[in-house]
Amino acid sequence: MSFAIIETGGKQYKVSASNILKVERLNITKGNKVEFKKVLLVNDDKTTEVGNPTINGAMVEGLLLENIKDKKIIVFKKRRRQNSRKKYGHRQLLSKIQITKILKGGKIVSEIKENQIKLSNELKSDKKSIVKNEKETKKTVKKKTVIKTKNKK
Repeated sequence: MSFAIIETGGKQYKVSASNILKVERLNITKGNKVEFKKVLLVNDDKTTEVGNPTINGAMVEGLLLENIKDKKIIVFKKRRRQNSRKKYGHRQLLSKIQITKILKGGKIVSEIKENQIKLSNELKSDKKSIVKNEKETKKTVKKKTVIKTKNKK
């Protein structure tokens, strides 16, 4: 199984073809191609090449599936005996990327088939429709008929 180690957003990720990973938000619209040129290591099934610091001519291509927000984390700061507290939350902006190709010197080391990319997009749209249907059913359950009565004095 071939893989590569890339650097983006100040972090390093181990990726292989068809992996879906969450990286810090990239300024690219949904459905566009992403190229990572900071490749630190490439491993095909036979050899491993380590860069110094990067490998010349190596590149990893991916497809931007969507831009999302991570779950909220709570930040709470307290200074003891000072009656000083501060609480706020933070949601990190992320991009969800599916790796399609790993290239080394212009040659393809690993590649995903086109129909697998479409399948992941179809599954995602199916999930959205299921969630939408669940929300609609919840709305119908919440609507109850209310009988109004006049107060007798």
